[in-house]
Amino acid sequence: MKIAPVIALLLCGLLLSGCSEEKDATPPAPYALTEEAMGRYCGMNVLEHPGPKGQIIMSQIPEPIWFSSARDTLAFTMLPEEPKDIAAIYVSDMAKATTWEEPGADNWIDARLAFFVIGSGLRGGMGTDEAVPFSTRDAADKFAGEHGGRVVSFEEVPRDYVLGSTTDDAERQNTPENFVEPGKGQTNG
Repeated sequence: MKIAPVIALLLCGLLLSGCSEEKDATPPAPYALTEEAMGRYCGMNVLEHPGPKGQIIMSQIPEPIWFSSARDTLAFTMLPEEPKDIAAIYVSDMAKATTWEEPGADNWIDARLAFFVIGSGLRGGMGTDEAVPFSTRDAADKFAGEHGGRVVSFEEVPRDYVLGSTTDDAERQNTPENFVEPGKGQTNG
């Protein structure tokens, strides 16, 4: 038996299998928020911060990278020094949040599909203006009507809104005490 044709056949098979490798289109599921979740940028427990949270799951890392705010989550995707092999990006769905302080452990929305309210003046986890995420346009519009701001998609969130400084005290008219869950009236304060 000639070994060269067998080796050639095996090599062709390996080359073809490498060329036809398809990426799985289904993103990994979000993780539940627990007390072990530490923020990527602050190094603190994510649950210690008010407002929407975020998590990013990388292609080659089994655990999520946690963020104390939706804004920090968006920043990760914009910063050139951060890895780009992102498998999934999730943010808290504030339409399902109990309160501003308790956005929920399991109510995640794919950030790329979320509607964000920017410019409302509500402060997120690290005291900066938040990009408040919602799963539906109606919930985002209702929130913007009650708290100000405008509704944008993931792609429309301005880079300078996320990466710039927004700590002007004059803009702090909306506080977590004034957060109203869309459709439910006053929830705290």
